Amino acid sequence: MTFRIKTFNNISLQGLKRFPRAGYEVSSDSAHPNAILLRSHPLNLDEIPDSVEAVARAGVGVNNIPVDALSQKGVPVFNAPGANANAVKEIVIAGLFLGLRNICPAWEYVKQLPAESLDRDVEVGKKRFVGHELPGRTLGVIGLGAIGSEVANTALML
Repeated sequence: MTFRIKTFNNISLQGLKRFPRAGYEVSSDSAHPNAILLRSHPLNLDEIPDSVEAVARAGVGVNNIPVDALSQKGVPVFNAPGANANAVKEIVIAGLFLGLRNICPAWEYVKQLPAESLDRDVEVGKKRFVGHELPGRTLGVIGLGAIGSEVANTALML
């Protein structure tokens, strides 16, 4: 028997590898799916056929899924907290660097410089974008769940 899964968002290929083709059919247009897999799509009751036996969110929380209505039908709802924690942690760390080192304002400054005076103008203007270095700084992390603990552990290594 092939288990049919309907997706409502682009799901990472890494995650889809958990459903081998021998036993699963994963598609965004399955008419009679056994399960629904989504990320942020706001799932409406009229999008859930009677054939659905389970709904899963590839991420944390289930606020975009009508859990109460599905529970009354006996359809379990799952989520995957922490599945994207590393990716979000990397975005947070990148944001720290962008902010501390004034990368975005410096980028905008360089983009508007004329090519013929780029070397001279960069040398003159770079002092405006010095920013701050990380050593000796304190990072506050609110919440040490899957993402917060990843951020805190990475910050300890910086």
